[in-house]
Amino acid sequence: MASPVDPRASGSPSPVAPGDWTTQVADTIESVVGSIRDKTTVPIETVARGLVYGILVLVMGSAAFALLTIALVRLLDNVFRIWAVYAILGGVFTVVGLFLWWLRRPRAR
Repeated sequence: MASPVDPRASGSPSPVAPGDWTTQVADTIESVVGSIRDKTTVPIETVARGLVYGILVLVMGSAAFALLTIALVRLLDNVFRIWAVYAILGGVFTVVGLFLWWLRRPRAR
């Protein structure tokens, strides 16, 4: 009497049942589509997410900077005359601008 042989134990692929080829074709199509999606859609989705969050941070940061500047002008206006406030803030913004200009990288020619 011959003992039953398990084809999976020997490492060879299991025999395909007559109606099972449709499942294999569907699995193959699903794996190919998933592979293509991982190589195309996922990086595009990551870039789009970065752009959206970057724009959101830029808009919110600009609004916060404007509101803080207005609050600083009003606060300093209570202490100094308005021309002094403009001079102080103009000096601060000029120093910050010069510092950022100093940090820039020159273009390669």
